[in-house]
Amino acid sequence: MAGSTASAPLLAALLLAFAAAAATASPVNGAPAASDFIRKSCRATQYPSVCMQSLASYGKPPPRSPRELAHAALSVSADKARSASAYVGQLCGPGRVSGPVRDCLENMGDSVEHLRDAAQELGGNMGRAGSPGFKWHLSNVQTWCSAALTDENTCLDGLSRGVDAGTRSAIRGKVVEVAQVTSNALALVNRVGPGY
Repeated sequence: MAGSTASAPLLAALLLAFAAAAATASPVNGAPAASDFIRKSCRATQYPSVCMQSLASYGKPPPRSPRELAHAALSVSADKARSASAYVGQLCGPGRVSGPVRDCLENMGDSVEHLRDAAQELGGNMGRAGSPGFKWHLSNVQTWCSAALTDENTCLDGLSRGVDAGTRSAIRGKVVEVAQVTSNALALVNRVGPGY
């Protein structure tokens, strides 16, 4: 009897270990396929390593189609644009925002809106792939994503005048990061539809 009492904790520990291994096995088994899909898709972007880094841990379940991946990329871009905009606002503080920095803030705000619109459109009912309605919705997404990228580049261009080097460098680092993920999102959006 004493032997069976001593083995009960050991048996419970073994069962817990097997349960933990089984629980972690499922996501790991699904992850390589998702990672391969993301890696292969990111090769079509201008910044593949940034693409992989920004999308590898995105959501559960991971994106498994070009449309899901493009939607995830747009969401990441919108989040980064919102974060960069908030950073620029905090860095400069109220009442200390110069003309070019104020313009940059406005451009980044526009970029956030364009990216949100694009993500919402792509995540909605676009109709059957290849249909005129689908093409129209996809064209809207591409237009908004392109406009967001233009806003980000306009912000960067404006910083070259009348902004001290330290502030310019700090803002540029954040906005370049946003422009890279937005460029990648546009490349992934361009792969949505028939043939992909």
